[in-house]
Amino acid sequence: MTATAYTVPAQEIFKAYDIRGIVDKTLTADAVRAIGHALGSEAVARGQKAIAVGRDGRLSGPELAGALADGIRAAGVDVVDIGCVPTPLTYFAAYELGTHSCVSVTGSHNPPDYNGLKMVLGGQTLYGPQILDLRRRIAEGDLAHGAGTLRQAQVVDAYLERILGDVKLARPMKVVIDCGNGVAGAVAPTLFKRLGCELVELFCEVDGKFPNHHPDPSKPENLQDVIRALKETDAEIGLAFDGDGDRLGVVTKDGEIIYPDRQLMLFAEDVLSRVPGGEIIYDVKCTRNLAGWIKQRGGKATMWNTGHALVKAKLKETGAPLAGEMSGHVFFKERWYGFDDGLYAGARLLEILSRAADPSAVLKALPDAVSTPELNIKMNEGEPFELVKRLREQAGFEGATEVVTLDGVRVEYADGFGLARPSNTTPVVVLRFEADDAAALARIQGAFRKALEGVWPGVALPF
Repeated sequence: MTATAYTVPAQEIFKAYDIRGIVDKTLTADAVRAIGHALGSEAVARGQKAIAVGRDGRLSGPELAGALADGIRAAGVDVVDIGCVPTPLTYFAAYELGTHSCVSVTGSHNPPDYNGLKMVLGGQTLYGPQILDLRRRIAEGDLAHGAGTLRQAQVVDAYLERILGDVKLARPMKVVIDCGNGVAGAVAPTLFKRLGCELVELFCEVDGKFPNHHPDPSKPENLQDVIRALKETDAEIGLAFDGDGDRLGVVTKDGEIIYPDRQLMLFAEDVLSRVPGGEIIYDVKCTRNLAGWIKQRGGKATMWNTGHALVKAKLKETGAPLAGEMSGHVFFKERWYGFDDGLYAGARLLEILSRAADPSAVLKALPDAVSTPELNIKMNEGEPFELVKRLREQAGFEGATEVVTLDGVRVEYADGFGLARPSNTTPVVVLRFEADDAAALARIQGAFRKALEGVWPGVALPF
């Protein structure tokens, strides 16, 4: 067959964990068709015969999913179109339909004009060099050729039955759910009603314009509607989902946000009750209270790099029953498949909380600390990696008990920690600080201020 000549897509859309760009500018239908052909060619090289394709609720989804399917089929790989579903259902489809490979066409929690691709081949999430290699295939014309088939499939019912057969609530609960007009709204209300919940539904209509608030529950400003609904109704607890349904936000009755590293404590305790000695993986941004909590319950605590693809790879390698990230991605292998799923995490959370008369009291009793949200130093492309490299090589942190260089620089003290790591998705240095009290927090931030200004004079710090 004759070779297909494509325009090579812009380098900037090939991110560390996915492909992402602005629709009709950097991420065009032609670019996605070319990427589909490269992905299909990689699938052929790996002996994969079919790929399930799902999409979130963005307005550009149907066109881009169609272009992707055309590209995949041009490589001789079959496509199973599962329609508009949360990203976790696309991952589920790879198991349920036996394709072992899938792509979610999603812009995740990004603004409405973004879209992208999260890709799995043969059970492995593509990241880093594997994503860049797709661009190389397009540039070099290193493409397989064939005529794959296209068929439709529906996996929502199987997904719901799988969860409902596994997760049981001890009593009915009244819950606020906020889907932020993301695609979780297509599935979450049905799931939680069938689990036995009475719902206060916020923004569960799928609308790719996101007219109410940004679909990112990691930002406190996006949880204000949940906090208000909890105050105004007799609902016990609030759950919020991101744009594609793979991350979970949690709010107590009195409006306290329970960040994912504290959610992970509750999940770890529950999982370790059935998997004694199990390994629990968490990323470098998580609270220092987590390791001790896991060890006290007989588990093995493993700190790992940030990034859903990297955590999934580590989970697979270790056989750990549970992993989680500060960003809100939680990965259950015990009783589930090991992929990040905000809806399933919400169901597992309610299963635990339904055993208590006062769910908020259970959440508020989890160890807490004085901490900052994620802070960002905005820089030019490439600079964040250079700054953190200098920090690692040149900075001294007096009084530190340990300096962890697994992913950036995390400096541990007897009473807290500071972290600086280069983001793999945007040109920023991510900072996070935590301490036993405000004075310790100020001292640790002071040490980082001195170190950062020492290695990068004139740096504009967000604290």
